[in-house]
Amino acid sequence: QVQLVESGGGLVQPGGSLRLSCAASGTIFSTNNMAWYRQAPGKQPELVATSTRGGSTSYADSVKGRFTISRDSAKRTVYLQMNSLKPEDTAVYYCNARILSTSSTYYRDYWGQGTHVTVSS
Repeated sequence: QVQLVESGGGLVQPGGSLRLSCAASGTIFSTNNMAWYRQAPGKQPELVATSTRGGSTSYADSVKGRFTISRDSAKRTVYLQMNSLKPEDTAVYYCNARILSTSSTYYRDYWGQGTHVTVSS
């Protein structure tokens, strides 16, 4: 079994910062891309940021310059540092990882349970 456990969400004022964490655990042989998605109320899910195993990162235009994705491969953890937060960043944030488990022969996507981020004064 593979699990992704997220933490770090909460309520923050506009202009504030939050750091999300997502730790993968279980029967993991290898981890490929890790990413953060978000879904605001009444909207489609949005890919926020991606970190490849090779170290490349990419971001949605809406968060460029404000959010930073990073990963600690030894800890199988991905982070999302969110600065200069805006009310429109309010959403449920989901961690995603493409993982090859020890009981499989192919990579598959796993998801965290989601963590709420609310930006409001």
